[in-house]
Amino acid sequence: MSLTNGTAKILAPRRDGRNGRVRWMGRAACLALVAGLAACSGTTDFYPTKGDVKPHPGVARAKQHPIQGIDISKWQGPVDWASVRAAGTQFAFIKATEGGDHVDERFRVNWDGAARAGVPRGAYHFVFWCRSAQDQMAWFKKNVPADPTALPPVLDVEWNGHSQLCPKKLPKAQALAMIRYMLDEMERYTGKRPIIYTDITFHKDVLEDELPDYPHWVRSTAAEPEQRFAKRRWMLWQFTSTGRVPGVRGDVDRNAFYGTTAEWASFLATDCDPRDHSSLANRGLCAGK
Repeated sequence: MSLTNGTAKILAPRRDGRNGRVRWMGRAACLALVAGLAACSGTTDFYPTKGDVKPHPGVARAKQHPIQGIDISKWQGPVDWASVRAAGTQFAFIKATEGGDHVDERFRVNWDGAARAGVPRGAYHFVFWCRSAQDQMAWFKKNVPADPTALPPVLDVEWNGHSQLCPKKLPKAQALAMIRYMLDEMERYTGKRPIIYTDITFHKDVLEDELPDYPHWVRSTAAEPEQRFAKRRWMLWQFTSTGRVPGVRGDVDRNAFYGTTAEWASFLATDCDPRDHSSLANRGLCAGK
């Protein structure tokens, strides 16, 4: 897939069986192929211009959810947000901060670009377990606007296993104490109930049976969330990291919202998962923008 002057030009690879070379099909042939595959699989794909270079059959049902979005960081490079929106993208979470001293270098340009294109967007903070929760939230508040039109903020909690500076895992009680402090500070700063993003390993180690009154965004790229996250009600599902979306070059994470278009409209209007309205209303949340 490539973009020319902001217009999506859809291409798909076709391998020549004689010599292994890759040829390319044009738009009409590509869309016909997508439609045919969807018909064969029995899966409703609400956004056939989007794709996945390594689709996994275990997450095929993610495409049946009508509300689809992406998450973005500097690794996607320049983003054509008008094309992202035209492809049907209904939300984007943008990396803002990490630890207590790092700001994603494309945060502000993505933040402003998504807003101009009319893509609802929220900011996420990636937790660094070797920095205090107080330092991390001070850094988040210094660099992320408290924009009343934005989606709720996200606290991204995973182990920093690939970090040379901080590969360790904390005891569960210590990790939970940090998480609770950061969630409280995010809510106090933005006036919105934060979302917790996590993966299978961290959820099993720390979050299982914990923090049930927060919306959760779960990563599961080879099976449906119910098969990987014990007793966890989820709001957002990151179902692939090899997605293709017009306006984004290369791989991008694709995500699905659990509910209907009406439930999504309610979330946009109130910044709360509709399933939590009654329990959170007495805290002054979910009152609407």
